[in-house]
Parts: sequence; structure tokens; C-alpha cells
Amino acid sequence: MRKIIPVVLLASASVLMLGACNAIYRPDVQQGNLLIGKNVSELKPGLTKQQVVALLGTPSLISPFNQNQWNYVATLQRRGGALKERTLTLYFDNDTLVRTDGNFMQETPQDLLQESHKYGPLYPTNLTKEQQKELEKKQQQGGDGG
Repeated sequence: MRKIIPVVLLASASVLMLGACNAIYRPDVQQGNLLIGKNVSELKPGLTKQQVVALLGTPSLISPFNQNQWNYVATLQRRGGALKERTLTLYFDNDTLVRTDGNFMQETPQDLLQESHKYGPLYPTNLTKEQQKELEKKQQQGGDGG
């Protein structure tokens, strides 16, 4: 009986500690189309569907009832926080783009730059701050940094 109590306590403590790990780390979750702002800004009336696919990739959704409307959708949830949904809807007349609609590019350039550092070659890093600054300079000058 005396051997059982420490084992039960140890097992309970282990379960509690493992449960706490879930509360400590929650990754960012990005789903859907990850569009590049430069490519979205190149959209203009008159482009063909093939040219749009070359710029943005395939859409998330093409309605079987309306082949002239394409939807690009992305969701982002940061560390278990609120779910942000971004959409870009393209309208075609037969094979020609006539207009766009949506909130896909609401971020400011500063927001996008800050986000890009997270996914670039500097994340995660073991470089010193001086090495990071040097690498950032090379990337801004058009170098590949590697």
C-alpha cells in the first residue's frame, strides 16, 4: 500500500505537467492560400484565368455554379488567439478578369515585414546580432544571404 501512493502521486504529477505543456506553447496556424502582396498588386482587369493562376496559384474555391468567380481564402490563428480570415474574390467575364474584391491585403507594409522575419532564414537563429544585421543588409541589397 505504501508503494502505491508514491506511484499514484508521481503519475498524477506527470499528467498535470504534460497537460500544462499544452497551455505553454501553441503554434501559429496558417491555412489556405498564402498570397504574396506583390503578386496581388499585379492583378488588373484584362488578365486571363491562366495569367491569374501563374500569379497567385490555384484558388481555394471555384463554385461549380459560377465558374466566373474565384475565391482565395486564408485563415491565421496566432498562438490559439482569435481566428483571422482573409479573402480575395476575383470576378471574370468568360476568361477575362473584370474586378477583385476582398480584405486579403489589409496589413500594413510594417506588419508584413515583421511577419516575414519570422519565416525567413533568421528564424530560428543562432547568429549574433551583428551577423543578423549583416545578413539583413545583404537581403535588402538583393543578395541571397547564403
